[in-house]
This record gives sequence, C-alpha cells and structure tokens, in this order.
Amino acid sequence: MQYPLLSRSGKMNRLIYESRELGLNKVALDDLPGGPEAFELAAKFCYGIAVDLIAANISGLRCAAEYLEMTEDLEEGNLIFKTEAFLSYVVLSSWRDSIMVMKSCEKLSPWAENLQIVRRCSESIAWKACANPKGIRWAYTGKPSEVSSPNWTEMKDSSPSIKSQVPPDWWFEDVSILRIDHFVRVITAIKVKGMRFELIGAAIMHYAGKWLPGLIKDGGGSTDEASNSSSGSGGSSWKGELHMIVEENKDDTPIVEAKDQRMIVESLISIIPPQKDSVSCRFLLRLLRMANMLKVAPALVTELEKRVGMQLEQATLADLLIPSYNKNETLYDVDLVQRLLEHFLVQEQTESSSPRRQSFPEKHMYNGVQRGANPSAKIRVARLVDSYLTEVSRDRNLSLTKFQVLAEALPDSARTCDDGLYRAVDSYLKAHPTMSEHERKRLCRVMDSQKLSIDARMHAAQNERLPLRVVVQVIFYEQVKISNALANNSLKETGETQYQPVISNRKTLLEGTPQSFQEGWAAAKKDINSLKFELDTFKAKYLELQNDMDILQRQFDKLTNKKQTSAWTTGWKKLSKFTKMTTLENHDIDPQVATAPGEDTRKTTRRWRNSIS
Repeated sequence: MQYPLLSRSGKMNRLIYESRELGLNKVALDDLPGGPEAFELAAKFCYGIAVDLIAANISGLRCAAEYLEMTEDLEEGNLIFKTEAFLSYVVLSSWRDSIMVMKSCEKLSPWAENLQIVRRCSESIAWKACANPKGIRWAYTGKPSEVSSPNWTEMKDSSPSIKSQVPPDWWFEDVSILRIDHFVRVITAIKVKGMRFELIGAAIMHYAGKWLPGLIKDGGGSTDEASNSSSGSGGSSWKGELHMIVEENKDDTPIVEAKDQRMIVESLISIIPPQKDSVSCRFLLRLLRMANMLKVAPALVTELEKRVGMQLEQATLADLLIPSYNKNETLYDVDLVQRLLEHFLVQEQTESSSPRRQSFPEKHMYNGVQRGANPSAKIRVARLVDSYLTEVSRDRNLSLTKFQVLAEALPDSARTCDDGLYRAVDSYLKAHPTMSEHERKRLCRVMDSQKLSIDARMHAAQNERLPLRVVVQVIFYEQVKISNALANNSLKETGETQYQPVISNRKTLLEGTPQSFQEGWAAAKKDINSLKFELDTFKAKYLELQNDMDILQRQFDKLTNKKQTSAWTTGWKKLSKFTKMTTLENHDIDPQVATAPGEDTRKTTRRWRNSIS
C-alpha cells in the first residue's frame, strides 16, 4: 500500500527506510508546507486518484511536491511537473487566479518565495493592472442601475463604449487584500511596468484605508480620496466600489495588531512614489501621525516630513493638529510643524533658484502648474500657520520662544495682512496672563501694526492686554491713514494739482477721527506726558548726582596726592632749595668786590651747578 507513494516521493522513500532501520512505527512530517490538506492531495495523486487542481490548492500542492521531492527523476509526469504546468499556463494567465494564489502564499513562506511563486504572481498582476483590462474577468458593485456588469465574453469582441468603459481603479480592491509584503512586491512590479504615479499613489491610499483604520477614524476616509483621485486622473466619472473576489464578506475589516501596523506604515512610506502630488497631503499627515504614534524608524519619519513639506500648502488645520506622543509639555507637536515649515521653505528656495523643468506632462502636475510658479503657495501656508498658532496658543505650556520662532519662520512677503497673527497673539496673551511687560513686547514684535485691518486696529486700540507702545503705534498708523484719506478726498473735490499738506488742520483731523480713537489717543497722550515728566525728573537727579560725584572725586585726588609724598622726595626738594639759595648769594657779592688794576680781567666768577652728579 505504501509503494506508490514511495516510488514517486524521494523524501518519503528515504524516511520510511530510515524508520525501519530504527524500528519506528510512524513518521512525522510537521514541517510539510500546506499541511495535511496538501499531503492528502499528494497521496491521492500517487495512488492514481483524480485530483482537481485549482487556484485555492495549487500553491500548497506545489510546495508540498517540492518538499516530498516528487521530481521527474523518479517518474515521468510527477507532481512537480504537473503543478508547475498548471501555475504557468492556467494561474498566471488569469487575474483572479493570480490574486488567489498570491493570497494563499502567505502561509507558505519561505517555500513560496524560494519557488518564485510570489515573484511570478506579482509580475502577472502588475502586467494585467497596467494592460488594457479587456478580457480580464473582473466585476464591481455599486454601479449605476442602467449599466450592467460586463463579463468576459461580452467585452472580448465588442468595441469599447462609454458605458462599458473600465474605471482606472478597477484593480485597487483586489490588490488590497494581499499582505503588506506581497502588496509591496506588486506595487514595485507595477512601478517597473511604468504605470502613472498618481494611480500608484491612489492604490497605496486605498490599501492604507483598509488596513490602517486609525487613518480614517477622525473623519474623511483615505479610501474616498483614493477613489476620487484615481477617477479624476483617469478621466472616468464612474463612482462605484470594487468587488473583492477572494474574501467572502467585503464588509469585514481586517484586524491588525499594533506591531503589524508599524510594519505596514514603514512599508507604505518606502513605496510612495517620489513625484509630488502622487498622494494627498491629508494622507501624508495622517500617515505621519500614525508613524509618530507607532515609533516608526526616524529615517522614514524624516522622509515623510519632507514629503509633507513639498505639499504643505494643501494641508488643513485639522490634519496639522498632531498630538505630541513624546510626552512633551505641549499638547500638540509644535516642533513637528516647525520642521514641516522648514522643509517647505527649503523646497520653495530650491524651486525658485533652479530653472523650471518640464519633467512631466501638464496633466501630471498639481492643477496644471508647478508650485515654483505659484506665488500663492506661501500665502496659503502663512494663513495655515496663523490658524495653527491661534489654536495652539491656548496651551498654557507653549513657550514664548516656540511661538515666536514659528511665527517668524515665514518671510514678511508671505503675509499681506497680519490679522491672523494678531488673533494668535491676542489668544496667547489671554492664555498667559502672568507675562511680564518685556515678554509682551517681545511677543508683539512678531506682527506688523501697519498690516492690520481697520477692524483689527479698532480691537487693538481697546485691547488692555497689549503693551502701551503697541497701542500707540496702532493709533498713530490709523491717524496717518485717516489723514491721508482726508487729504486725498480734499484733493479730489477741489481738483487742485499743487501739493497739499497731509494734515490740513487739527479740527478737521479730529472731526474725521472715530470717537474710540480720540479717547484712546487722549489717554495715550496723557500717559506719554507723565512719562516725559518722570524722565525730566530723572535727568535733574542725575545731574545733581554727577555734580556731587565730581566734588568727591576732587577731594579724593587731593588726599591721594598727599599720601604719595615720601622722605626721599622731601630730601631732594630741600637740596634743590639750598642750591638755589647759594647761587643767589654769590650773585649778590660779586658786584660789590672791586677789581684791582692790573688784575687779569679774564677771570670770571665761578658758576654753581644746580644738580649734583
């Protein structure tokens, strides 16, 4: 009874004879790929019982045949040959069978990898996904009622029409049932075949929406984005969902553990196409949120942050409010947003400095233009940053330095109006009432009072939380604007072309000034006069102290000079005086001495020296 199996399986023949020599009654095959089902099919084949080869059992049977060493050397037409032929000519020619075989290979590692089953199936799937889907047996649900689901026989010979046009994302749902490592193999093969990068990105978003439920918990699913993106890029208005051909229940969401989610996130980051707008910025930010939560490798997180920086102008405030998972003091990860803004500015500088390159057709670009030629990108990012600052400023643990650095990261040209910054500053002052005067002045430096609107100036003029200097600046700029407007109106009415002064007279200026500004200016002027009086008082006190100090300094100098005189110096002074006295006496005696006749008149009086050598 055992001889047909032994004659076709080299491994069984060897194990049976070894067990007889050892006196064993049974042989254990615990590591048999495919399990008992595959061994049962192999045994039936050996005993001549008909075996139905289908996509559900072919991969396990092929691996079991390799394990049992059922080669052509033992018998012609053995199980390895039969299963290889079925894989090559039946399975790989069918879309459905290729998906099912690749799905069944998940339990057959590493045998399926070593036998190249996964590679061949992934290449077959990639070829069919990139090729014209005519002739491929596929079906979808959610279709309009007037359009029937096309089948293979109807589409084979008929000419294509608008109603029977295949949607570009027809393969998303089928591929999304694969395990992440097999999905990566399929996407890599599809890239090699040259599929459009926006379709690849849409497939990745569809897969992430299915296997990472955390991406779509807080509103708008990534699956909808992927469907809309692929439909828009393919030019099809079809909005139906796709039918999952392998799983019995399409509504069942796969349960993924946290450790597997981290592997999925890392794998998806590594296969996102490098082209801009291949995936949406919302998807990238949500993927970044999960990456921080799951402690993904820092290199991949940095790469993902750079990708977000390339498309930061497309972000929304809700997606940018990423919690801080590193147990920092702040509620939201402000440092992360700072890095995203830095990547955005670096990308902007690179694109503005480099010449424009038409690397891709116009339809592959975001809204048909490159971002380097779109000056409104910085304006949109500035509005986004202002909204973000307003939201995070309510956090009492947010430091002034972080707020200031983020507010000043963008150049001045990015903001045409500073109302958003003013709201953020005012919100920060509300949440931090204990700030000192110096800190409040430092905070208000981030905004320009001249860029505030009339409503913002009206609010700032009555805002008690702002420093006095800022209030005075706001009122002054408003006065200048009002005076200029009045001067321009008067010029238009009179039609004069000569130069007119900006402020005609004080009465006209006061009449055209709102009452709130007049009251605010009067209070500010009163404060300024009191400050000037205090300053003059300080100056007078300073002069008095300076005079007293000069008197003390002169007295101190006199005392110092007396203390520096020594005995040696006193002796030299006495000797000098004695020498001078002797010289004077000699001069007085010489005229009184009479000169005798005949004496040598050439004899002169001896002169004393004033110094002793």
